[in-house]
Amino acid sequence: MSLKLALLLALLAASAGIGFGYLLRLIISLGKKGSMELDIKELELSSKTEAQRVIAEAEERAEEILERAQTEARERETRAKTTEDRLVKKEEFLDKRQVDLDKEALTVKEKLVDVRTLRKKAEALVEAREKELSRAAELSPKEAKNYLLQMVEKNAEEDILLRMQKLESEGSERLEGRAKEILATVIQRLAASTSSEMMATTITLPSDEVKGKIIGKEGRNIKAFERATGVELIIDDTPNAITISSYDPVRRAVARLALENLIADGRIQPTKIEEFVELAISETNNIIKAKGEEAAVECEVYNLDPKLLAILGRLHFRSSYNQNVLSHSVEMSHLSGMIAAEVGANVGVARAGALLHDIGKALDHEVAGTHVEIGRRILQKFNVSEDIIKAMQAHHGEYPYETVESVIVQTADAISGARPGARRDTLEQYVKRLVELEAIATSFEGVEKAFALQAGREIRVFVTPEKISDLEAKKLSRDIALRIENELKYPGEIKVNVIRESRSIEFAR
Repeated sequence: MSLKLALLLALLAASAGIGFGYLLRLIISLGKKGSMELDIKELELSSKTEAQRVIAEAEERAEEILERAQTEARERETRAKTTEDRLVKKEEFLDKRQVDLDKEALTVKEKLVDVRTLRKKAEALVEAREKELSRAAELSPKEAKNYLLQMVEKNAEEDILLRMQKLESEGSERLEGRAKEILATVIQRLAASTSSEMMATTITLPSDEVKGKIIGKEGRNIKAFERATGVELIIDDTPNAITISSYDPVRRAVARLALENLIADGRIQPTKIEEFVELAISETNNIIKAKGEEAAVECEVYNLDPKLLAILGRLHFRSSYNQNVLSHSVEMSHLSGMIAAEVGANVGVARAGALLHDIGKALDHEVAGTHVEIGRRILQKFNVSEDIIKAMQAHHGEYPYETVESVIVQTADAISGARPGARRDTLEQYVKRLVELEAIATSFEGVEKAFALQAGREIRVFVTPEKISDLEAKKLSRDIALRIENELKYPGEIKVNVIRESRSIEFAR
């Protein structure tokens, strides 16, 4: 009974709690609803206020923009009016200027017609005067012109000669003075003499008995030697001497060295011959390499290919007019360097161009072409600078002088080759050159006689004064010099001296 009562009381308590909770929730929700409505009304009021403010600001900005736009429109209108007024004025000015130009053009046309009329009248008068003069003088205008020129030339010949001589003397004195100064400085700095070398082709024997050893039984030794070296041994009646003959100077050098070593060893037989020839070839190659490197170092020409230096060293065994070509090239390199330093040219290019100028002679008996063209191909093959090639290729006039260094190299070549004692021609070549010099000079009309003097360095030409005037004598000297340059080959330079003299002879009896 008490349990049921307890359950009933618990149920009533629970129902009462639920009802109280619902009632409390209802009261709370009613309170929140009133608060939300109040917030909404406040938001609505603030929104209206903000909208009115934004509208007011927009209206103010719109008024400002409108006012600014109207101001700019008025300014543009003012500028457009000003521009229009200026264009109208300019158009009026141009119209006026065009009218003036039309008037001037008309005036010019009228004057041009007058000028043409006057010109025709003047030409007619000149023609009539020329006809009258021709009739009176019995000469055509061309004949009269030639006669007048001849008279003026004859009367003014002395003045012309004096003026020419003055100009020549003044100019030549300045140029020759500077040239002599430069060359004197260069020659003074290279005062050491260079001996004239000729690669020996004659071997001196200790006795004539050695000739028999060299020939060998049935000539086997000499045949083996010639086969191994590629030269020809000439054994004649000359006492204690054997001559080596070959077009290749390197082969001659190898043969000479091998033969000298064989004679010194005394055991001359085919096996020893081959052994000594191989040793001579090796030693000669070492000499060639060393000579090329020494020449490059002495001339301060660096960065050359070793194979190019080996070709350069071959010039040690080559001679030209009894002048050793490698020594000649080294001497030229020093000369070119000093001249280049004096005149402000590229010293390195001048030195290298001079050192390599005759490198084609090392192979000219093996390759077709002139030594200049062969040298060009060699330098191009080893990628030598184009400036150096230009400097070396013009030393014989086969190519134009493209740079200052090319002129310097040619000058150094002439100095080295023409230096007394540097070269020796054969007697036949010397006599032939002198005969050709005199023949060229006497082939000109008016030449009485000609003499080649100073070993062919000067040609004196005597002319007939009745046939050659002073002006013609100067022209004759130039013509002879040009003929010599074009037809003869010679070292250095040749002075052409034309002499015209008049003699009056009378006898007192």
